[in-house]
Formats: sequence, structure tokens, C-alpha cells
Amino acid sequence: MKTTETPAPLPAESGAPITKTDIGPPPPVKEKKEGTVLNVFSHGVLVIWAFMVVLPLLWAVMTSFKDDRSIFSSPWSLPDSLHFDNWSRAWTQANMSDYFLNTVLVVGGSLIGTLVLGSMAAYVLARFDFPGNRFTYFLFIGGMSFPIMLALVPLFYVVNNMGLLNTIHGLILVYIAYSLPFTVFFLTAFFRTLPTSIAEAAFVDGASHSRTFFQIMLPMAKPGLISVGIFNFLGQWNQYMLPTVLNTDPDKRVLTQGLVQLAVSQGYKGDWSGLFAGLVMAMLPVLAAYIIFQRQVVQGLTAGALK
Repeated sequence: MKTTETPAPLPAESGAPITKTDIGPPPPVKEKKEGTVLNVFSHGVLVIWAFMVVLPLLWAVMTSFKDDRSIFSSPWSLPDSLHFDNWSRAWTQANMSDYFLNTVLVVGGSLIGTLVLGSMAAYVLARFDFPGNRFTYFLFIGGMSFPIMLALVPLFYVVNNMGLLNTIHGLILVYIAYSLPFTVFFLTAFFRTLPTSIAEAAFVDGASHSRTFFQIMLPMAKPGLISVGIFNFLGQWNQYMLPTVLNTDPDKRVLTQGLVQLAVSQGYKGDWSGLFAGLVMAMLPVLAAYIIFQRQVVQGLTAGALK
């Protein structure tokens, strides 16, 4: 009876040549990790940088719940009790509620307008070849390098002649024009990474250019829109120079102007706790927006590299 079992190999006899099959595989050698020192150094720098960024934020939040005496007597200690009246005083007496509402209206309107107009311009520059395409693209890029301080005086007269000075919608238009160069630059590179086969299939099915853009290409560009939207939100929310020049009406002031006014008035009164409460009020929306959309920001920044 034949079997399919093979006999075990016999050990090599003395004097017989030993082949490579008779010798087992060499024991694994532990590879030394390369770049350990560099990794430790880079992580150490990141930890130090995170400490330098987070510590002032936590200190400002902690100080906003203290009274004025505790701020100077024990600035680094925890508050003995939570003084929520600091926040209510800053919200009502310092008119932070009005400044906050004006800022939401200005930044909300300008952000929507910037994303709509910027995405349309970027889509055309990225997808269509026409005379002057590169010139228009580099014209937008040139707007990024133009210092805003050189345009303040002519911009003031232009806005004043148009009857838009000290108005919310006038400030919205200026914010849109200020943010368009970076938006077009960012989204043009993003639209070039999107596949063209889907748009071509939509054209074959009879879809118009506008329908293809709004229903197909724009949803595909969602990571890029969120990324550039966060950057524009940060820049427009913290904008101080433009509203200071173009918005001198006390009733139309935005949050950055209100904080400066609060620092001047409350500084003389000695209401430092109310000042820190107002500072945290202006800071929380920015932190919340980045924490909520941080994953989309990373996806939008790396989408071009992962094509």
C-alpha cells in the first residue's frame, strides 16, 4: 500500500556535504530603529509648543471666573468660586451681545458669499481653457501679496462714494473681496484633483454647466470648501483693521472693535474680570469651529496629495 507521506529527512552523516536546506533559516535580527533621536526631539518640540499655546487659553478661561482681587493676588490659582456675573456683566453692560450679533451677521454673510463666488471662479479656472485663463489666475494670486494697508485710503473713499460706509452689507462686500484671492487659489488646486469623468458623464446625460457644478462638482469639493471656509472664518472673525476704517458707527461695531473698546473702558474702571470674560466670549466660537471641523480641514489639505 502506497502512502503519500514522505519520510523525514535524515541528518547529514559525518563527512557528507551539508547543503543550505540542511541549515535552518538564520534567527531574526532586531533592526535598530532609525531616527529615534529625531523623533524624540520633534515630539518634544510639539509638546512644548502645545504647552505654550494651551496654557494662555486655559489661564484666560480660568481668570474670567475670578473677581478682580483674586486676579492680582493669586493669578495662577484656581478661582475660589465661579463668578458667572463677570460674563453677564460683559454681555449686557459692555454691549458684547450687540457686537457678537454684528460679527455673526458680517462673517456669516461674507463667508457664504466668499465660498459661492470663490468656488465658481475656481471651477472655471480649473476646468476650462479660454484666452486669459492664466492671466486671471495669476491676477487672483497677485491679490494675495497686495498689502491691505496700501488700499485702506482708496477703499475708504470708494465705499463712501457708494454709500456703503458704516453699513453691515458694505463690510460684507469688503470682506468678500478681501478673502477671494486665497479662496480662488486654494479651490483651483482642489478642483484640478477631482475626476473629470463624472462631469463628462453628466454632460452626456444632458446636464448644463450650472447643474453639473452645483449638483455634482460642488458636493465632491466639500472637504476643500470646509478647509478654506475655516481659514476664511478665522481671518474674518479676527479682522480688526478693515472694520476700524470702514465701520465707525458705535452701533455697528464688530467683536474686535468691541473688545478694544471694552479694554479701554474697563481698564480705567478696573473691571478686569469683565474684560477676560469678553475675551473668552470672542475666543470660544473660533475654538469650537476648529474642533468640530478639524478632521475635514486635514482631509481638504491632503486631498491633492492623495489623488
